[in-house]
Amino acid sequence: MLSYDDVVAAREHVEQVAVRTPLTYSFSFSELTGADVHLKLENAQRTGAFKIRGATNRIAALDDAERERGVVTASAGNHAQGVALAASRTGVDSTVVMPKYAPVSKVEATRRYGGNVVLHGVDYDEAQERAHEIERGEDRVYVHAFEDERVIAGQGTLGLEIAEQCPAVDTVVVPIGGGGLISGVATALKGALDDVRVVGVQAAGADSAARSVAAGDRVALDGVDTIADGIAVREVGEHTLPYIRERVDEVVTVDDEEIAEALTLLLERSKTVVEGAGAVALSAVLEEAFEYEEGETIVPALCGGNIDMNTLTTIVMRGLVRMGRYLKVSLELKDRPGELKRVSRIIADANANVYAVSHDRTSRDIAVDAADLEVEMETHGHEHAAEVVAALEEAGYEVEIEA
Repeated sequence: MLSYDDVVAAREHVEQVAVRTPLTYSFSFSELTGADVHLKLENAQRTGAFKIRGATNRIAALDDAERERGVVTASAGNHAQGVALAASRTGVDSTVVMPKYAPVSKVEATRRYGGNVVLHGVDYDEAQERAHEIERGEDRVYVHAFEDERVIAGQGTLGLEIAEQCPAVDTVVVPIGGGGLISGVATALKGALDDVRVVGVQAAGADSAARSVAAGDRVALDGVDTIADGIAVREVGEHTLPYIRERVDEVVTVDDEEIAEALTLLLERSKTVVEGAGAVALSAVLEEAFEYEEGETIVPALCGGNIDMNTLTTIVMRGLVRMGRYLKVSLELKDRPGELKRVSRIIADANANVYAVSHDRTSRDIAVDAADLEVEMETHGHEHAAEVVAALEEAGYEVEIEA
């Protein structure tokens, strides 16, 4: 297994390309949690994610014959960009296979960094199968996203930075997909600091590592389902699981609603844009997915910020719903003048702000003398949303909450 010295050695290559990302104290999240929260802003990294670290260290190790052959990899997006940039800057040809449904922003960015993008499969694992076919057919060097010691060592340089920027840290929280990042970061932190806890976090819809740790052996999922596409991997790495079992203190999960809320809060409170995978570490802190003490110094690693704008809009809306800041209701009105005005007045008197209204008199699901009304509105929280619904019900309407 890699040692602390291996990660230190990787820094020589990594720092030629990657930047040292900020680590900042968060007043907002410290107040919300009672902990001493410092955010590691790896979303500010070149290519928008930590993956450039491992890719750079791996490409630097190619010999002349391997450089001539070119490289191939599979990625949901962030590793793709890292490999494309690291390869291009050293004159190495790169082919990157990405899932067909990879965010458009990640696909286009990979192309801009010089990668030849092939879209294949519905998730990372199917893209990886195609990448291995290209590896064999074109005799390229495969650059794995996490099953590679040099990649792991490169990712570990993130841990070196955290140890230097916040030497008093008690707990570092790191996302887990295939396990490359946390393997390297845990190796660096355990070597640099005497007493530090490392907590891994997975999306509940892609929790192979959590299941594998519990089972004592690798567990493969039939499929993955999460908004955190950057960590949507069916099976934790064969090489990374031993690191997780030996050097990671705990692995927890958060669901998509919790991830969406953390992402939304980062935008609102810290003015920080992250992708789903970049929000899971903070989500685990906010949801108290693991135990921590008041005043404990915690560093969540915000590992990436490459999010498609359409996806961001959807996730923010889900975050607002979870926070009670957005309410969508449907109710049946009598089809007569003044009914819509009456409902609007009730909502206004309850101090809610209407976003949109849909009024349908032709639905087959309602009586001939009725109309179906859907109202989307801004509310101030769960208590306020309940007050709005109660006011409508008190006026005689049967209210169905849509979101």
